[in-house]
Amino acid sequence: MLQNTSSNERTFICIDALDECVPECRAKLLDSLSKILQNSPGTRIFMTGRPHIRPEIRRRLAGKVTDLPISTKRNDIILYLRSRLEDDPIPDAMDDSLEAEILKKIPEDVSEMYVGTTLKKVP
Repeated sequence: MLQNTSSNERTFICIDALDECVPECRAKLLDSLSKILQNSPGTRIFMTGRPHIRPEIRRRLAGKVTDLPISTKRNDIILYLRSRLEDDPIPDAMDDSLEAEILKKIPEDVSEMYVGTTLKKVP
C-alpha cells in the first residue's frame, strides 16, 4: 500500500515505536520502506524505537539512514512526571508513598531511544 501511495512528490512517513512491531512484520515493513526510497526520491522517513533494532534497520536500509541516539535525563523525566501528577483530576486518590514510588521507579526504567531518519539523496 505504501509503495502505491508514494511518488516523486515530497512525502514524509513517520513510524513511532518500531521496536514494538513483531519482528517478521518489521522486516517486511523495512524492506517495503527500502523499495519506496529507491523508487520515490522525494520520500523521507522518520522512525523511533529502542536501540536493539538499530542493526536491523542499518542492514535493511543500508546507506539510506542516519541515526541519532537520544538519551533521557533523569531530572527531565521527574519534572514531567511531577507536572502530570499535579494535573491529576483526583489528587486524593494517591498518597505520598505511591507518588514517591512513581517518581523513583519510572525514571529508573526509562531506556535510551533510537531515532532514525532517511538521508537526503544527492543528485
